[in-house]
Amino acid sequence: MLTGQCLCGGITFQYTGPLGPIDLCHCSQCRRAHGSAFSASAPVQKMHLSFTSGEALVTEYESRPGKYRGFCGRCGSQLYSRLDAIPGILRLRVGVINEPLGKGPSAHVYTGSKSDWFTITDDLPQYEKTQRTNDPH
Repeated sequence: MLTGQCLCGGITFQYTGPLGPIDLCHCSQCRRAHGSAFSASAPVQKMHLSFTSGEALVTEYESRPGKYRGFCGRCGSQLYSRLDAIPGILRLRVGVINEPLGKGPSAHVYTGSKSDWFTITDDLPQYEKTQRTNDPH
């Protein structure tokens, strides 16, 4: 089981399912939402995620038609993104997880729109868009 929380601690959750591959997303929406060069997230099964406190603080923003970004309405911590087209999957922001994950990122995605001020220096695969179909990035 994994647990996690937002920055202020108002939202806590637990996740009891498998954690998918961690992607580092360089798309312009993720860069703006996180104020960073990329976001780090992994697909999770929504049915295995439960909020243990603060669910009323979860706020969603529709960043494009059918895509929502969930965050803490108090502190602004990004929690997940989801697509209407894939109702059972969330992309959980791995930075909000408390426990060590025991694995690193699997790939850089949406490198076609990455910032010009960040240089990728690792040997992970890089994808102009995403390597998986139906991915809620």
